[in-house]
Parts: sequence; structure tokens; C-alpha cells
Amino acid sequence: MSAAREYGLDGEYKWPRPPEGGWTADDLDELPDLPPHTELLDGSLVLVSPQTAFHMRTIRLLENSLLDQAPDDFDVFREFTITLDRRNRPEPDVLVTRAGADLGTKETRLLPEDVVVAVEVVSEDSEDRDREVKPRKYAQAGIAHYWLVEQNRGLPVVYVYELDPVGRAYGLSGIFHDRLKLTAPFPLDIDLTALRRR
Repeated sequence: MSAAREYGLDGEYKWPRPPEGGWTADDLDELPDLPPHTELLDGSLVLVSPQTAFHMRTIRLLENSLLDQAPDDFDVFREFTITLDRRNRPEPDVLVTRAGADLGTKETRLLPEDVVVAVEVVSEDSEDRDREVKPRKYAQAGIAHYWLVEQNRGLPVVYVYELDPVGRAYGLSGIFHDRLKLTAPFPLDIDLTALRRR
């Protein structure tokens, strides 16, 4: 039995067929009927699975904490795309930007030069993308900080990376259990165990 039928897709459903050379970052806004949070990586559409409770709660904790603690010259976005180049438009779970990055109410993406921190919370279907593909692409685009969030015993563990601007690659600057305390890109102190509290 076809999994497509389980989702209510019959033989008449027309999946988007990529053009020669793949999709572009601009196509992501134009393609009809794409599921929410569809990303573009290397010219291919990436459809994501539904969020787990851990994933949603971790994003909420980080977003709210960053909004509370970020200085006025920074802003925080949740699940918003970055156009890295013509063929790559990923959607990090949380982003910290320079405050002037919001280009208007109809803008659907940011540019890498506006992004200070990209955060990915690892899901079962995103392990390879979040651990290998996206960090490489974010580093090549010049995004200064990358946080990879894994789950350990129901709590987030945050792996913090900083960009080596010469090599355009990330170096691990810390692994944080229970408490995320940083001085860059601004002073920050997040109780990661708060995930268990509402």
C-alpha cells in the first residue's frame, strides 16, 4: 500500500517536478501547495516531518529566552528562511539577527549577512542535515554562530560553534547541559532545565 494514499493523495495529485538544474531560492515563494517549513537545499525541496513536543518546547524556550535577553540591536526570528545562495534556502528553528534585518511585513527570508546565530534543534529526520549539511552551508555563508541542540534524557544539550573566518568553518566553543551561559554574541544565561517547567 502506498504511503501517499494514507495522506489522502490519490493518483491525480501532481508532485512538483524540479526544473533542469533544480529549484531556486525564489521558487520557494512561488510553488503552490508546499507544506509549511519546506526548505531548499542544493536545489531540492526538503519536506519536514511534524514536530515532536521536545522540538517545539525547546524552540519556544530558546526563542523566549533570547527575546528577553538580547540587546536592542538584535532581533529573534523563529522558523524563518535564509537565502544562502541561489540554490539554498534553509529554515533554522531559531535565528538571531541584527535589528535592522526585518525588511518589511511581507518579507519571507533573511540574508546571511543579517544573521548572527542560526539554531537547529535536531529531529529524527533532520540528523544528517542539522549535524553535517547545514553547519557547512551556514559557515560558508559567513554566519558567525551556530548552535546545534540535541536531546539527552528529555533535556536540551546545546553545542555552540563559532566561525573561523579564515577557514570558513565552525569550531566547537562549548557544550552546555542544564545551563547555557555565553558572552558572545551578547551575554546570555538560559536555564535549559526550564524545559520541564511551563
